[in-house]
Amino acid sequence: MIDTLVVIPTYDEADNVRMIVERTLAASDRVDVLVVDDNSPDGTGDIADRLAAADGRVHVLHRTEKNGLGGAYLAGFAWGLERGYERLVEMDADGSHHPEYLPAMLELSETNDLVLGSRWVKGGEVENWPLHRELLSKGGNLYSRLALGIPVRDATGGFRVFTSAALRRIDLTGIASKGYCFQVDLCWRALEAGLSVVETPITFTEREFGVSKMSGNIVRESLTLVTRWGIDRRVREVKSLVLHRRRLPSVRANAHVA
Repeated sequence: MIDTLVVIPTYDEADNVRMIVERTLAASDRVDVLVVDDNSPDGTGDIADRLAAADGRVHVLHRTEKNGLGGAYLAGFAWGLERGYERLVEMDADGSHHPEYLPAMLELSETNDLVLGSRWVKGGEVENWPLHRELLSKGGNLYSRLALGIPVRDATGGFRVFTSAALRRIDLTGIASKGYCFQVDLCWRALEAGLSVVETPITFTEREFGVSKMSGNIVRESLTLVTRWGIDRRVREVKSLVLHRRRLPSVRANAHVA
């Protein structure tokens, strides 16, 4: 029975989209695929349309402009939730995420709200990554853990399985992050909502075809937003502590009178 939608955002992925869609469909008979294309000038959307015409498990959502990874996923989630899928999956189009991990991740989603495919837990690894990319990823995840107080080793990873119930409990309307920081934002919101989050090791492989969308602007956006969220978190904690201490004397006084 098909109960899962794999959302694959694309922009200039003509060399990769056919391969990743075919591998995804072959990995599990539980899944449909939704390609969310941001009007790719290289014809990615046309290739996706041909795949959809040939296979009823493939769908395409065309957006009129390139508007960020976060926006593409949110559009895909909305599409899937409207159609009653029980699980929604994030997956990159460039082959860095191996669809062959899907069966194990879907099994974990039977008892967890959010399953993270993690590069940085025991058993996880990266292939063909330059040292500076590895250091950037590890450093970004460490900073996110310290700033936000989250016990997740790979909050920036983009290979994930959400239950539909989990997505409905997260405030998706308030998400402003568009780039890769979207992944940290969504993970943090899931933990703040009290959802069960589990990490499972994966091997992440650097793309063979096409160009990475990572840029200095994306890194700066991530650093700025995580810092802002961390400060907001500390302010809330201080306010909560102050209110708690203000209540203590009255509680003790009432106890003495009694």
